[in-house]
Amino acid sequence: MTDSTMDSTIATPPATPGKASVGRVLRDQKKSIGVAFVLAVAAFWIAGQLGEWRLAAAIAVGVGLGLANHLFTEFWLLRIISSGAQPTRATMMRSTLVRLLVVTVVAVSVAVVWWPDGIGLLLGLAIFRLIALVMTTIPLLKELKSQ
Repeated sequence: MTDSTMDSTIATPPATPGKASVGRVLRDQKKSIGVAFVLAVAAFWIAGQLGEWRLAAAIAVGVGLGLANHLFTEFWLLRIISSGAQPTRATMMRSTLVRLLVVTVVAVSVAVVWWPDGIGLLLGLAIFRLIALVMTTIPLLKELKSQ
């Protein structure tokens, strides 16, 4: 590669995605949705075998809540990117805090109402978050390694 070719490659801005839509987020996050489905089925498979159906339901609801949080975050990011706006730190922080506050209030409320099986909701939420984090980190590490 010559210097002029390298400069034009670096200077070219990445293609901005089309309009943000829920359908696009669902298509882009097929793996996450599949993982959430498998985790919910596994909760019923394992806890159901032990006769703990409420616990299995709580874990599945926690996984679903984690998936909803993940999809909402992806939609918000896609909307920001597709609009070309430069969000401020305060805007990003406010959005994150509101989203996490809603998830926390719902999770703790359900955990208290369904106590002691409701604690499974927090477990499902944590398991999904951990797996989503790993699914996000692995491609990033591969990208860094290839550079």
